[in-house]
Amino acid sequence: MIWIEFLIFLCCIVMGARLKGIGMGTIAGLGLIVFVFLFQMPEGSPPVIVLGMILAVITALSAMEAAGGLDYLVSVADKIMRSKPQSITFVAPLVTYILIFVSGTQHVIYALLPVIAEISRKSGIRPERPMAMSVIAAQQGLIASPISATTVAMVGVLSVSGVSLIQILSVIIPSTFIAVIVGSVSVFKKGKELDDDPEYLKKLTEGKIKALGEIKPLIGTELKRAKGSTVLFFSAIILVVIVGIFPELRPTYQTIINGSITAGQIDMGSAIMIIMLAVAGLMMVLFKADAEKAVKGNIMKSGIVAIISILGISWLGSSFFEGNRTLIVESISSAIAGYQWVFGIGLFLLSILLFSQAATVVTLMPVGLAIGIPAPLLIALYPAVNGYFFLPTYGTIIAAVSFDQTGTTKIGNYVVNHSFMLPGLITTFTAIVFSLLITYIL
Repeated sequence: MIWIEFLIFLCCIVMGARLKGIGMGTIAGLGLIVFVFLFQMPEGSPPVIVLGMILAVITALSAMEAAGGLDYLVSVADKIMRSKPQSITFVAPLVTYILIFVSGTQHVIYALLPVIAEISRKSGIRPERPMAMSVIAAQQGLIASPISATTVAMVGVLSVSGVSLIQILSVIIPSTFIAVIVGSVSVFKKGKELDDDPEYLKKLTEGKIKALGEIKPLIGTELKRAKGSTVLFFSAIILVVIVGIFPELRPTYQTIINGSITAGQIDMGSAIMIIMLAVAGLMMVLFKADAEKAVKGNIMKSGIVAIISILGISWLGSSFFEGNRTLIVESISSAIAGYQWVFGIGLFLLSILLFSQAATVVTLMPVGLAIGIPAPLLIALYPAVNGYFFLPTYGTIIAAVSFDQTGTTKIGNYVVNHSFMLPGLITTFTAIVFSLLITYIL
């Protein structure tokens, strides 16, 4: 039966991925109907705390977007990249990494990609190089961000082993940052120079390439609100990190149960939710972030899609795992006996199927803990969840191909021979290697 159940699990993933959007979560619901009602398997449980933290962070980001904070961040990134046009292959990925790191979402890259494409073309640099590498840098920045859904999920899963946010970040931030630099080097001379590219020259001759417009600058009151919301959001990030570093700062409380007093402390997940919801409220009060605009913004829409997808697929995975816990744990333990690093390959492959780092974390990381893989090794293998560039179907990849008018950023005839494969493999592998080294040293 486990193979039939696994086949159903995979079919739900594939069908959901083809439907895109919330399809992943809704199709997973069909799988749950089969598992729970027909096969009478345990219902498992969705990662409630993780979903709550993601929703709280998305709410704060949406409020910042409504106040103009994201537009302000993009304008700053635009100025930085334009100041060093000839170094765009290195500058663009680093700017992207930092922007994703501080914002906690890959979706701000959609505003950066047209800028990167324009600066590259005007500087005579093959756009494929910075465009493809920036998409990969966004993935790395996301798993390094202290407030991203993926990191929140990672903290939620490993907190039962006593792992703190700062322990994860102390390994992942330096390893991913170094990996982005190495990845940028790998594409520095990738492909023909722009002036020698036949496809670009053909489009240029036919007049198919048009100039892109400038980013509209914020002025006056709009600029003040945007800056204020950005500073407030960054302050919240710093506060989250500080609370993660010093657990004793989290509030304690006492409850009386049957006449006995029991002491407790607010856990990290609840602390993140409270801080982020409070920051969103302050943005609305102090910087006039429109509540309706926040709900209708791109960040909130993308966040809801992510939540529904993670809810469905992680719940389906939990049901499958709980129904076959003993067999799965024994099989994986036997397969990786003496070679626990092989678990990283499993993370990489599952991320290709799920198209989500967070979903991969909540689905497979608990299995790693269950079979006895040490938490430090799981942290070191964490960058392997970025494998979904392997199939060029993710939104950021499609957007990069679309924004590059020169046609140099592309998907090959064999699907996997696309512009993102080389930088993706090299960057992900480098991040894992340096994570292992840093973990060993620490």
